Amino acid sequence: MLEVQVMEDVMCAKMQVVRADGKGKPVFLFLVDGMLIDTGPQSIEKEIISFYKEHSNKIQLVALTHSHEDHSGTASWLQENLNTPIYVHTKGIQVCHWKTPYPKYRQVAWGVREEFSPSPLGSKIKSLNAEWEVIYTPGHADDHVALLDKQTGRMFTGDLFVSPKTKVIMDTESIPMIMNSIRKLLTYDFSAIFCSHAGYFKDGKEKLKQKLDHLEYLYGEVEKMYTEGKSIVEINKKLFPKVYPIVEVSSGEWDSLHIVSSIVSELDKKRMGQKKFSKEKSER
Repeated sequence: MLEVQVMEDVMCAKMQVVRADGKGKPVFLFLVDGMLIDTGPQSIEKEIISFYKEHSNKIQLVALTHSHEDHSGTASWLQENLNTPIYVHTKGIQVCHWKTPYPKYRQVAWGVREEFSPSPLGSKIKSLNAEWEVIYTPGHADDHVALLDKQTGRMFTGDLFVSPKTKVIMDTESIPMIMNSIRKLLTYDFSAIFCSHAGYFKDGKEKLKQKLDHLEYLYGEVEKMYTEGKSIVEINKKLFPKVYPIVEVSSGEWDSLHIVSSIVSELDKKRMGQKKFSKEKSER
């Protein structure tokens, strides 16, 4: 069932999707000033298309925070039936031309996303009456962006927030990159955030600070144990003793292990850089 609330002049449409692990996952679409932000998953397209038909005169363009199937699942319907222009970061253009470019378990949860033809986002995008800052925020996805209306201080964060404490991530994600993306957002003047899976937070900037604090704690703990000689598996068991069902369901695509390994990868890069600098310095 689709629920609609209006927060700070933003129409927030909330739905629930039952994931492959049996748990419900909220999904939000946001309609503001003629711009639809994200299009949800294909698996609940009946509810979403009903929303589109009811508000078709208000939807003038679509901005995707990234190309993942739970954000772009009904984009093809909008393009084919309403001729709505759709925009995504340039790094997401190619994958949008492919039909269902993701594993079977994700198809079960999110549905079969049809291909569509988006245009590339620039550094800014215009809705009916506002100009939005497009902020590149990789880490969760390499085409991930946040959208900021500087006049109102409303920030749309896609999947950058989701929850204050991260427990599992995909094997393509990077905790250090996510941390840097959050730090980038925190340099902007904003208050509320609109998250594609957690909804509206009036104190959004504080929520992002909380998430960054937790990730910095994890980073420090991983660095400490890795320096002591512990392996990635040992560190993971220490920090994340609970194994979540999604790990087995996804055949390891989602795992807390990837949190640790992405941090270790960054630590190794720093060590190599320091060794190279020391070597070059000694050869001068």
